[in-house]
Amino acid sequence: MANNFDKNWTTVNNNYPLNDKEVERYISVKPSDNQLALVDKPFYTFMHFGMNTATDREWGAGVEKATDFTIKSIDAKQWVETAKSAGATGVILTCKHHDGFCLWPSEYTSFCVKNSSYKGDIVKEVSDECHKQGMDFGVYLSPWDMHDERYGTDAYNDYFCNQLTELLTNYGEIFEVWFDGAKGSNAKKFEYDWQRYYDLIRKLQPKANIAICGPDIRWVGNEGGKSRKSEYSVVPCALREADRIMALSQQDENQASSLQKYNQMDEDLGSRKILEKNAYICWFPAEVDVSIRKGWFFHEKDNRNSKSAKKLFKIYLNSVGNNCTLLLNIPPTPQGEIHKKDAKNLKKLGSMIKNITANPIVYNELGELTKDNGVLDFDFNDTRKVKYVVLQEDITKSQRVELFDLYIKKANGKYKRVYKGTVIGSKKIINLKGKKAKGIRFVIRQSRSNPVIKSIGIYE
Repeated sequence: MANNFDKNWTTVNNNYPLNDKEVERYISVKPSDNQLALVDKPFYTFMHFGMNTATDREWGAGVEKATDFTIKSIDAKQWVETAKSAGATGVILTCKHHDGFCLWPSEYTSFCVKNSSYKGDIVKEVSDECHKQGMDFGVYLSPWDMHDERYGTDAYNDYFCNQLTELLTNYGEIFEVWFDGAKGSNAKKFEYDWQRYYDLIRKLQPKANIAICGPDIRWVGNEGGKSRKSEYSVVPCALREADRIMALSQQDENQASSLQKYNQMDEDLGSRKILEKNAYICWFPAEVDVSIRKGWFFHEKDNRNSKSAKKLFKIYLNSVGNNCTLLLNIPPTPQGEIHKKDAKNLKKLGSMIKNITANPIVYNELGELTKDNGVLDFDFNDTRKVKYVVLQEDITKSQRVELFDLYIKKANGKYKRVYKGTVIGSKKIINLKGKKAKGIRFVIRQSRSNPVIKSIGIYE
């Protein structure tokens, strides 16, 4: 087989211009400091916990009473330890879900923990434990509120901002604010004052990323742990429109299973073909949100559906290893603990993640490539069993690589292609499953201007 190594980004560039005004426009789009922080902390956890945990539902009905929250205690230490054991670096807590019940003693509603038998402050318990264990803490606050009578009026925007202020000023540093696009089909028509919300977050927590119905982190488009073959971070700014996101989000309690399917997504969001049609483009990286269980809240009947460590690891490779962040939901039980089966699978996941880079063969920091770098060879002293190749672009210079190939060098000195890739971005993890090789050849076929490769790691 002719490998055509000479047909790389330095020569034909897959028949695309290497540099022109359009290319300069694409690579001028770069992450903010907040978005850049995701590179080193790409995996964090969701914890869906609240009224639905007590009532054994996925969505509330809007008619619950504070006294229906019958949970007596939580083990926040175990929650955070479990997330940490999985390799996660943070926890996002559902401080208020669609039912409107607040896990903190809010001054602006009676529908909160202070009027339940719990009496305490669950948000504080979890945030304190996160900070104690060196984990980041984030908040989920549902814009849609079934319970509050102000919903559907301008007064609700005031109420929502008051609640945001409580969460953003009383619980230490917040790394992410998660705005859900879900809203019931029978909900009152109402325009959220998104810009007001964003401005408040920027003022009170300037280091926080605003996710999903927000300008910093993009919903990948499904809840099944899937991502695209080419997951671009430079995309049309129209994708940040909150109304568009809401239209694609969950519309009723029983729709969650359909959102776990891959067909919810447009496949191409950021190729040259797409970008050239859009005057306004921005950095808007994808987040993969998925639950360890069938539902988002804990249900005893779903114990058999807890995802295995092997399945969770596949999701990790498909998200963190495919230029996305991963938000893995771990729902605590009504007894206030992470179920032992979930905890066991998560600990195994943590070990599998550590093993990716446990045995390095080669690790090189490369920087900006020149016309002399059409083909990059990494030779070994002897034959090795290569499990993983980890590629990273320096995204401070934008996202540039569009097509690449990986080859193994066989014992006879010949090369065999073992992976045909597209974009790299913040991280690309390629599982070669222990292929025997005397070296790895990395060929970039197509790039937007000179590629800037932060690093390549080869592991056995």
